[in-house]
Amino acid sequence: MSRFPFDIVGFDLDGTLLDTGEDLAAAVNHTLSLAGRAPIPRAQALSYVGGGVQQLLHRVLAATGGTDPALEERLLPLHGEWYRAHLTDHTAPYPGAREALDALAVRGVTVAVVTNKREAISRELLARLGLADRFACIIGGDTMGPGRNKPAPDPILAMIERCGGGRAAFVGDSRYDVEAAHAAGVPVVGCDFGFGHETPGADATITHFDQLLPVLERW
Repeated sequence: MSRFPFDIVGFDLDGTLLDTGEDLAAAVNHTLSLAGRAPIPRAQALSYVGGGVQQLLHRVLAATGGTDPALEERLLPLHGEWYRAHLTDHTAPYPGAREALDALAVRGVTVAVVTNKREAISRELLARLGLADRFACIIGGDTMGPGRNKPAPDPILAMIERCGGGRAAFVGDSRYDVEAAHAAGVPVVGCDFGFGHETPGADATITHFDQLLPVLERW
């Protein structure tokens, strides 16, 4: 087997490694019910995902009747509490994700997670699914501090440092992933099987995880 061209491969979480859509949408609609508002369709709820839970809540409330800081401050912990209680009701890795991680491990590649989901809940979610121990580091949206989550390059650069350095690639399903990785000088594989986010500027796009290794090997 020839040497694999990357030492590190990083992954986004929601809509990339894990299909968290059903549980995220359910949490959104639970929170809307607390605000006395009607539920919204799954696709609409997931269209607001990407910038972290605070941005998610702000976008959802703004789109369903308006929002203000006091309302968001009241609902944010209630949203998080409910979501944590239902974290893996329906969530699972996308088809082929475990096999892709296995294949990277065989090739000696270090893998990591960089997500805008908060670090503690990301770790808990991956642990519940038996995946946490696979990753050399798990960087969440709050790990680097305010304003330093994706699309800033900071978490991608931190991933490379924490994984011991070397040539890295990143895999994600949104423009946040593409912008962060490119700002860090890292090529990006876009996933179009996730939440339907666009990945403009991605260096390649896959429709299933069985395409990931061949794409990376071509680079």
